[in-house]
Amino acid sequence: MSRTLRTARLAGAAAVALAAALTLTACGSDGSTGPAKVTQQKADSPYQGTVLGKHFDKPDLQLTDTAGQPFDLRQKTNGRSTLLFFGYTSCPDVCPTTMGDIGVAMTKLSPEERQKVDIVFVSTDPQRDTPQVLRTWLDSMGKDFIGLTGDLARVKAAAKSLGILIEDPVVNADGTVTSTHGAQVLAFLPSDDKAHVLYLSGTEEKTYEHDLPLLAQGVAA
Repeated sequence: MSRTLRTARLAGAAAVALAAALTLTACGSDGSTGPAKVTQQKADSPYQGTVLGKHFDKPDLQLTDTAGQPFDLRQKTNGRSTLLFFGYTSCPDVCPTTMGDIGVAMTKLSPEERQKVDIVFVSTDPQRDTPQVLRTWLDSMGKDFIGLTGDLARVKAAAKSLGILIEDPVVNADGTVTSTHGAQVLAFLPSDDKAHVLYLSGTEEKTYEHDLPLLAQGVAA
């Protein structure tokens, strides 16, 4: 199966699951597992993204940033609006498209607003996504974007706590690598450092352009 088909399969499955069940599976802070209700666009919500009925905790995740320094996700982004996405730099489709759209939307913010929003990209292919590779790739979308790489087991556990599936990278016959991963973007609000809004694969740039100013202001979902 090609990388494009595998990514499309996963993104499609997520969309079908959302439309059919309106749930995400997540581990609670007490370690229990259960359905997290997802509310499609609330009539009274200012956000165009999908508002979550259950607010996910920001993952307890320590990795390495693009400067080669330790990065504690919770500590470094505490009290800040944060968009979190899991992917890899050699992804042929959804990763560059998603990050590119977010990057364009970020340019529409004022300098003051941009300083209030963290965009975090966590690699699902850490063996190839070195800090240097990540920095070069991210710079084409946003020079202030945060790239994290490191132990894949930690990455998978963090993603799972958010209801996001990540499979181990597979080396194809032609030497290319496929890293199958959920394509959701989660938005964490500064008020409680929890995810309140979800963006699925295929979310248009104009949706991020609409929602990012609200996130920068910490507007409740």
